[in-house]
Amino acid sequence: VAAAVARLRLRFAVVTAVARDDLEDGGAAHFARTIEAIRALAPGCKIEVLIPDLKGSIEALGIVLAASPDVLNHNLETVERLQKPVRKAGRYERSLELLANAARLRSDIPTKTGLMLGLGETEAEIRTTLADIRAHGCRLLTIGQYLPPSAEHLAVARWVTPEEFEAWAREARRLGFA
Repeated sequence: VAAAVARLRLRFAVVTAVARDDLEDGGAAHFARTIEAIRALAPGCKIEVLIPDLKGSIEALGIVLAASPDVLNHNLETVERLQKPVRKAGRYERSLELLANAARLRSDIPTKTGLMLGLGETEAEIRTTLADIRAHGCRLLTIGQYLPPSAEHLAVARWVTPEEFEAWAREARRLGFA
């Protein structure tokens, strides 16, 4: 990964991976080593890591944060009511706590999360979710349209209009998201 980042002369790289629940640290050491390797081969490149919930382990989160990514991202994905069908192993509160712990442990590293719309969530649920995310110290937010990765995944419940995305952007900025 680091060699590719250097060869491509990237100025910003997002490093992600599938959840590694099979590893004791949830893959935290892999993220840390990848950050360190990119810093060695491409020192000017900014690095965002998009991490799994690390099963809520503060120790594993500390390993990733000690490598000093420029942005720590963990996607909440959807509103609380839809967590089970969308993220079978994920837990709403655990994800929020990961974001809060990251903000508390390294306030110099911005935290980021993402939501997908179009899964059947209500406006009230979106508002509550945005408030929950912000209350847990998260500063950066992406909101996008849900697209099923395969025919076996949940179907799109609705298509979100560009105007609605703009309205959610205004709401997020009002709540203090950067």
